[in-house]
Amino acid sequence: MELRTLRYFVAVAEELHFGRAAARLHMSQPPLSRAIRRLEADVGAVLLDRSAAGVALTPAGAALLDEARTLLERVERARVRVAAAAGAGTLTVGMMTDHADPGAHRLAAAYRRRHPGVEVRVRETDLADPTCGLRAGLVDVALTRGPFGQDGLTVRELRADPVGAVLRADDPLADRDRLELADLSGRPWFRFPPGTDPLWQSYWNGGEPREGPVVRAVQECLQAVRWNGTVGLAPLVHAPPEGLALVPVADMAPNPVVVAWRQGDANPLVTTFARTAVAAYRG
Repeated sequence: MELRTLRYFVAVAEELHFGRAAARLHMSQPPLSRAIRRLEADVGAVLLDRSAAGVALTPAGAALLDEARTLLERVERARVRVAAAAGAGTLTVGMMTDHADPGAHRLAAAYRRRHPGVEVRVRETDLADPTCGLRAGLVDVALTRGPFGQDGLTVRELRADPVGAVLRADDPLADRDRLELADLSGRPWFRFPPGTDPLWQSYWNGGEPREGPVVRAVQECLQAVRWNGTVGLAPLVHAPPEGLALVPVADMAPNPVVVAWRQGDANPLVTTFARTAVAAYRG
């Protein structure tokens, strides 16, 4: 029973879907299916019920899932302890998340409990770089928001938040229960600097080219709304400050909170951070 095969099994058991598990593991579905079949032969039990309705754990599969998670966590802890003892006990995390986010609080608490000897350095970033310095090599892992180009990166979605329009409280649209993007056409929107990831820019502009002030920080966005009546988008989990309103936009896709790191990075501090993040946000 190889650790790699156990990781494959855990992915399928958590996703309950071979296609999603294969995408999460960055592999195609046929070798994943073969690996699970070999694992079932190895343990002498059927681990997954496969049907047209989907995939479900058998009692044997549920038992193995508990054991596999425990074993893989012990392996990760051993790798982290070895890395720390070898002088590699520092992890730099880039962040673009709300400081009040309960998921981030759970992640910090869980990571400290599991790896008290690791020093975590946090690098906060502005809105012009959704990868928080990951591509530039300034951080080891990023806790951020999407969407952005994923070439050369591994990205795991942790949560998806509904989005609303940021407006002045005295705006005629501020009292509406919900809006559509068409309601905001013809208005100035805040934009990000030239060179910003095009997927990121397009998402926060509602998928259309916009005109308006260029901003880098959340406070700059809010001040542009307050002083100039500029509009833009923000996750609904962010409570608007006094004098501003946040109205749901019905035809905007939810905004993903993600953890991202460089593809192929085998640093155990990074991989265990990512796994802890997934568990913490599932909370």
